[in-house]
Amino acid sequence: MTEVDVPQTRPPEPLSIHIVKASNLKLTKIDNGQRPSSGTSKGTKGDNVQITVKVEFGEKVLGESPKVDCVPDTPAEIDYTATLNCSFEDPLVLDEISYKPVVLTVTEVLPKEKKQKEEKTAQLGQCTVDLLPLVKGATKHHYNLVINPLPGSPLETIPPEGPKPEMEVVISVQESLLEGTQIDQGNLMTLTIESLYSTPESWTMTGSQYAYAAALPIPMSADKETPVVFANGALKPSIDKEPPNRQKKWAVPGSAQGNSIYIPESFLPPDNIDDEDGEFKSKDDREHRHTAETEKLRVSWNTERRCYLDSLATKSFQDKIAKCRYWPVEVMRLPQPAAAKGKKSQNANTVDDEGSISYHGVAFVNLAPLLYPGVKRIRGAYKVHAYTDHAMHEKTKRKTGFGEEAGKIAFNILNRNSASPFPKKAGKEGGEKKEKEVKKGRSMSIAQHQQANPTPGGPGGQAPTEASQTIKSDTGSEMEGQPPVNVEGQQYVDAKAYVMLEISLTRPLIPKRPPEELARRVAEYIPPRPLFPKRTDGAQRAVEDFHNQVGSVANLILDEFRDQFGDLLKVDDEPQTVEAMESRRQKLIYELNSSGKYFAFKEQLKYAVVKIVREKYLKTSAFEDRQELQTFLSELYVYLIDQMHVALGKFLALEDQAPIPKPLTDSAQLKHFAREAEVNGNYELATKYYQERIARNRNDPSHWFDYGTFCLYINDITKAEECFKECIAIDQKHLQGLLLYGVVCTLSERNEAAETFFEAATCVDPKSILAWTMLGLFYDAVNNEIGAEMAYLEANKLNQAAAVAEAKALRDDDVTKERLARGEHESEDKEVDHDQGGLAPPSVPDIKQPSPPSSDKPPTSARSGKGSVSDTRRMSASKRSVRIAKGSKIKTESSTSRPGSHYKMGSQRGTPQPAEETEEPPIREPTPVPRCSIYMQTIEWLIEVKAVPFTERALAHELLSPMGGPTSGYHINYARLKLQKKEYKEAENSLDEALQFDYQNPDAWALMGHVKYMTNDVEASRDCYERTISFTSDAAEMHSIYLRLASIYLQEEKFSNAKNTFLMACKRSPSCVSWLGVGIACYRLGELAESEDALSEANILNNTDPEVWGYLSLVCLKTGRQLEAEQAYKYALKLNLSDYDLLTEIQHVQQDVGFGNPEF
Repeated sequence: MTEVDVPQTRPPEPLSIHIVKASNLKLTKIDNGQRPSSGTSKGTKGDNVQITVKVEFGEKVLGESPKVDCVPDTPAEIDYTATLNCSFEDPLVLDEISYKPVVLTVTEVLPKEKKQKEEKTAQLGQCTVDLLPLVKGATKHHYNLVINPLPGSPLETIPPEGPKPEMEVVISVQESLLEGTQIDQGNLMTLTIESLYSTPESWTMTGSQYAYAAALPIPMSADKETPVVFANGALKPSIDKEPPNRQKKWAVPGSAQGNSIYIPESFLPPDNIDDEDGEFKSKDDREHRHTAETEKLRVSWNTERRCYLDSLATKSFQDKIAKCRYWPVEVMRLPQPAAAKGKKSQNANTVDDEGSISYHGVAFVNLAPLLYPGVKRIRGAYKVHAYTDHAMHEKTKRKTGFGEEAGKIAFNILNRNSASPFPKKAGKEGGEKKEKEVKKGRSMSIAQHQQANPTPGGPGGQAPTEASQTIKSDTGSEMEGQPPVNVEGQQYVDAKAYVMLEISLTRPLIPKRPPEELARRVAEYIPPRPLFPKRTDGAQRAVEDFHNQVGSVANLILDEFRDQFGDLLKVDDEPQTVEAMESRRQKLIYELNSSGKYFAFKEQLKYAVVKIVREKYLKTSAFEDRQELQTFLSELYVYLIDQMHVALGKFLALEDQAPIPKPLTDSAQLKHFAREAEVNGNYELATKYYQERIARNRNDPSHWFDYGTFCLYINDITKAEECFKECIAIDQKHLQGLLLYGVVCTLSERNEAAETFFEAATCVDPKSILAWTMLGLFYDAVNNEIGAEMAYLEANKLNQAAAVAEAKALRDDDVTKERLARGEHESEDKEVDHDQGGLAPPSVPDIKQPSPPSSDKPPTSARSGKGSVSDTRRMSASKRSVRIAKGSKIKTESSTSRPGSHYKMGSQRGTPQPAEETEEPPIREPTPVPRCSIYMQTIEWLIEVKAVPFTERALAHELLSPMGGPTSGYHINYARLKLQKKEYKEAENSLDEALQFDYQNPDAWALMGHVKYMTNDVEASRDCYERTISFTSDAAEMHSIYLRLASIYLQEEKFSNAKNTFLMACKRSPSCVSWLGVGIACYRLGELAESEDALSEANILNNTDPEVWGYLSLVCLKTGRQLEAEQAYKYALKLNLSDYDLLTEIQHVQQDVGFGNPEF
């Protein structure tokens, strides 16, 4: 087994740091051994000054370049290479390279005096080299790094506008540090702890000062985690504002000082609060955040730590998030370490202070967004809770945290940094380097590859025991029946403290399928249908093309004949003689030959003849035998003549046919008729209308989609699937078709295909609330909680954005109206100004005291024309004062985005400017609230398309939604669902609940009428329908209400009311049923002429309705038209009139009048 494993260990890879040159260096001026502050590189011993560059990695010195002469205004060619052997025996070696920089220190070598034994040196500056590109798989990377001056260096005197000293560095490896599997399966995590805001009130800048640390566990392998500690947090006052572009610091800067502790070209992003993933995002929380970030103390880290995760660690990290989405980030306060006083005293202090952490808190970071497809980064504000083992186990399923170990790690880091910013020498170097690596929770130096545990500085065993007791005293005693208490940690909760942090990955844990791949998968499931059928070049096709060409040439010849002899034939009415016809034929042939048209016609037919030869007779090569050629030509000639006569016969026959009349109904009317038949329960007629729409235009995807929804309603899943397939085949980006095909696949338990179509819908329209909500409902159906959370979150963002856009549009309309109104009174204001002269008080409106944001007045927009700002502007005395007011408003708004508050959506309260003390600050506009939740929007669509299982799931979400709940809209849609399922009792109960919320809701009363109608409670349904049409606002669907109410009137023999109600239905959306109702009502009223007109309209819209023919027969019998009565009666019988009462009535009238039945 060992012999197999040995070849798998990769030999050490030398990592080269090549320093090319340094430029723009400003060196110390030498004058008789004295050192003025700075100057050019001139001295008594020559103008050349020597420099060296020391290369360090962590606490190990990799080498120092030889002395290089440096001449003013000329780059110093250093050309030195240091090598770092990267051994792969330690699996965590890549991690160490990722977060530790190579520190380059530029040192000036001063000229040696006569009596001076050793050379003096002066450190000029430092720069840090980031090895991260090599960890990402690169083999070479080029840097131009700015050399940051050290304290007292001549580089400090360089003016800001002057050229900055730079160093050109190239890092390289012979072979990539990452192999193929490591690139594909490994990951690089970047942890950034920014700041802790809203600190406890007991923390002050005076008195004893403390250090602050944060820690969180990171998986190192499949079964091991190690804490990563950020130890250098500093308490800062509110007046010490953060710069606009905060630069990140190195987690382990090594010997770097000054500005070299910052990572080059790495800044904290100024994200919008709406784009964050954490907590504290509501309106009240934004006010709190603005106050905490501008007026209170904060603890600042601004530190970045990279962690390389191999494939096993990445899989472990993903599994732990899926098991428990919350990840602990512990914060704590530590005592400041004393200055180094010797080894003995330092060890004694370490024993006393290692475990003395206080204010132990924990933030539970929801890492579930990292399991969203394609997500690589989360950032946000996370609430800090009081740390207890009970809370830790409840939220993260971990028995305990890393507070004890992290406290010792952080204390040791701080203790070493306070003693000396530089690495220890000789024997101390190895031990302390080893200790530091373990403290950071990672591997040791690349030069050493063995695990070690952090050991206390004092006698064995004492420090861990004391630390444990200290932490337990913080977390409190966990007595039976009592929750644990952390008094100090509770202050975080009371202060509403939160920590800003960011976690990012180079590769998403769950890759997102690109739109191209989804489109390809959809095309694999349902191949797209071409707009036009493919041409087939078979024999039959060749003959058809010949027929078409013959018809085309015949048409051209006929046009030529009419041009020449058309006028003569119109004038000459005598019979045509044979001689005259022959004369015209010869003239026509002569004209065709002389004009070249005969040759053009021959060329037109030539290609069609060639196709017949090739496709029909399969002749593609030249004939060798002349006799065979003649035989073939004779046969071909006979065949072509026969086919010419066939084509001419078709052509001449088409000329004699009457044109096909256009249909009287269009696609929209047919859809309306189908929906009407569907509501009336006549599914056979509805199917006929849907199929007729498809027959008229098979290439319209909406026709297939509508028929598919009908099939879904009647539970014909197979036919519904075929319809949605046809819809997508015609249009691969048909959003609703993709969604409903996904629904059908879900009903058939083909979840993989369903997910593909739902995801494809979100790619077709990424801003569709419906698509994302449907994807979430699907993930709910397959128990993918994290996927559902991601989809709902995206849908809610889009819903909020739509509300903001709608509110903005309304505000813009108000502003336009306000400007128009202000423009009408502008001339009057000018006249008033001229009358008052210099005594005009233009500043009176401007000195109005601003109302605080917490005023009891309703919130108004500063631009809406209804608030005090708008009134003030209308009261301004001149156009100039109006411009001043506008300018000051813009300035006030822009002042809120100064450094110190990086969130544009935050509170508008800022420090007032002295020049604007009399100007009213802009009133914070209320955050627009969407009109309804994402679930309600989806429910309405799902009910429309009859997707019952998804509707039930969406209704359950709406019931639990913060924006939803058991509202009137919820109960109405629940009743609509139950009506589709024909569960009338539950529908009635739900409508009773809806009417308790809104007793004047027309939709609720309409649905109640439908419920009563379907349960044969005629009187109750009539009352509900009458109440519905009496409201000032109509219900969503009025056509069915009119039809059913009018049919009730017919049953109750209220024919006048029935006629008027049917006419109302005809006015809104005429149909065969509505005109039939008018005809019946008029017939019963004795208005036979109006009845015949109405029945004729019904017959035009649908000439296959037997009831229409039956009543037409009655009208004709009453008016004495025997033939028409008999024809109408025969059509009624032919179409299977099934109304027994109507048949009996017709037969009685026939007997009374004595005709109408051919059987008499």
